[in-house]
Amino acid sequence: MERLPGFRDFYPEPLPTPDAWSCDARQYIFNKWRETARRYGFREYDGPPLEPLELFTLKSGEEIVGQLFNFIDKGERAVAMRPEMTPTLARMVAVAERTYKKPIKWYAVPQLFRYERPGKGRLREHFQFNCDVFGENDPSADAEVIALLIDVLRSFGLTTEDFVLRLSSRNAWEDFFNKRNSDPSKAYEFFQIIDKLERAKPEESAQKLSELGFSYDEVADFIQGGEPTSELAAILNNLTARGLGEFVKVDYHVIRGLAYYTGVVFEAFDRKGEFRAIAGGGRYNNLVKLISGGKVDLPALGFGMGDVVLLELLKSRKLLPKFDSQTDIFVLIEDEQLRCDSLKLIQQLREQNFSVEYSLTPVKSDKQFKRALELNATHSARVEKTEPGGLVVKLKNLKTRAESSVALGDVSALSEMLNATTRFPSDLTAHQ
Repeated sequence: MERLPGFRDFYPEPLPTPDAWSCDARQYIFNKWRETARRYGFREYDGPPLEPLELFTLKSGEEIVGQLFNFIDKGERAVAMRPEMTPTLARMVAVAERTYKKPIKWYAVPQLFRYERPGKGRLREHFQFNCDVFGENDPSADAEVIALLIDVLRSFGLTTEDFVLRLSSRNAWEDFFNKRNSDPSKAYEFFQIIDKLERAKPEESAQKLSELGFSYDEVADFIQGGEPTSELAAILNNLTARGLGEFVKVDYHVIRGLAYYTGVVFEAFDRKGEFRAIAGGGRYNNLVKLISGGKVDLPALGFGMGDVVLLELLKSRKLLPKFDSQTDIFVLIEDEQLRCDSLKLIQQLREQNFSVEYSLTPVKSDKQFKRALELNATHSARVEKTEPGGLVVKLKNLKTRAESSVALGDVSALSEMLNATTRFPSDLTAHQ
């Protein structure tokens, strides 16, 4: 039976086919996301994958319904699988914001769903890193979020040669529009034209702009000038002070098509232009007020980074590590009379956070040893009887072939020997 189009199976490595998706690579990305967010003081949250349909139409209009997995549930409610996390977050913050000191700095790693045609960098489901700040209007909050985005990408080994963050402002575009057109009802149509400017033919954009009273040349000159507003200048200065200024440039091509953005907006792109946007976000100061029906009014900003484009970029730049088996010790059971003692050893080692494998059923010694090598175990261990009738553990480093002994039950001595020659237990959690 085949999986549904646009969805993915995730296999542990080694992968069965070249185009299979790696669960190890996915977890590697998740760990980098979470670790960088932790360093910036962000706390993790989550929400339900199924929400009232109204939550998404309230934010994005009825036109979004065509992009959703939506249905009427058994309680006769119109519901949808979440296509994005921000409406859920806004709902949660609106309900509980009095519980938390401001600014609220939260992140999530949700799986999102959109019913659209699958293509390069776009599927019907993906995982996304969302980071958001609530309750702070100052541009320093924008700089903090942008710095986090830059550092996430840097954590994968990406440099200024690999990506650039294009910084823009909806406020700058609104000022541009209002100076030349007094009809606010045309603003959204204007923003949509600007949003598609790089993808549309110049003559088509010129025609649409002309119908709104704008010339293509004046729009192009505004973008080419790239003069930062005061808020953009403050953000650039903040990032430069951190040593991150070279990752950012002002680019008024970026406007973000979603209607709810209210100020600074940004998108991260690979320098070679091979992929879709790696990440994008900005200010959305009106969303909490909209979702809460006017009961709560909090400024907000954030960004989302999907796993699909990021993984394609890391593969292209050969920045994914090799995902080997994480077995530290393979316990050889060569004498079945010692299986119970071996099981005790296995349990003790696992409680010390070591990855331990063994043969579940009686198997010849050479086959057990072959399995240890297949799992790329760093050590083998076996319980042996001593002449006085005691039991010892024989530990062998499978790379150096060095062997040592320790009394069975002396867990601290055994752990110390293992830690001296293999990765430390604290490192294991980063791979699980």
